[in-house]
Amino acid sequence: MFSTDRLLPLLVAGLALLVGPVLAQPQPESTRVVVRAASNDAKLLHDGVGGALIRIVDVETGEVLAEGVQRGSSGDTEQIMRQPRERGAAVYDTEGAAKFETTLMLTRPTTVRVVAMGPRDYPQARKRTSTTMTLLPGEHMTGNGIVLPLHGFIVEVLRPTTSSAATGETIDVRARVRMMCGCPTEPGGLWDANRYTIQAKLVGPDGGVVATAPLSYTGTTSEYEGTITVPSEGATQLRVTSVDAERANAGTASVSVSMASE
Repeated sequence: MFSTDRLLPLLVAGLALLVGPVLAQPQPESTRVVVRAASNDAKLLHDGVGGALIRIVDVETGEVLAEGVQRGSSGDTEQIMRQPRERGAAVYDTEGAAKFETTLMLTRPTTVRVVAMGPRDYPQARKRTSTTMTLLPGEHMTGNGIVLPLHGFIVEVLRPTTSSAATGETIDVRARVRMMCGCPTEPGGLWDANRYTIQAKLVGPDGGVVATAPLSYTGTTSEYEGTITVPSEGATQLRVTSVDAERANAGTASVSVSMASE
């Protein structure tokens, strides 16, 4: 038989072997992550449109690991829009180009949802997009970074700001249509309005479209105008829409219409 004096050290040693691995926690590793929100078929969402809100969420726990605003310029037009793209080229990673950058302290491979929402300064145009991916401790995601495309247009109704109209009356409409990055549109331009269908629409009391009219280029960059006549059904809303079906972009903005007494 073992004496108590001999047995106790053996028990302590065995317990240390069992507890030791449990107490050995992995050390957090610094992991840099760059995220960029880009306008589909255009450039980066930059300071001029308020940038984009970026959020990184741990899918497993729901914890927000990082959140902030993408800041910087819209990027290099030549590299983003004109030059052929070679695999691995620094298309977005140029001096001053808009991005959100953060450093996460990770202890394990972490599946995250990366979310972008913008443009922040134009509520009627804001879109949200996300992607899910795995981040590994110490493995930086930099350079071009994680690029999230936002589909759509920034549409603004410049005239009228509100409208009171009677049946048969004609409303003059003027609108501004730009890419989500604030990039300009015009016929034959880099963002060619000849590809877009830009229209004014009147929405009736039942929510259906009761009249439609095309808007034409004014000669001022990104601005389009036309007239639309109030039908017998009346209207409660004037809506301007822009669609580029080929490149999957669409946007809209609207103002209220009140029917004047006849």
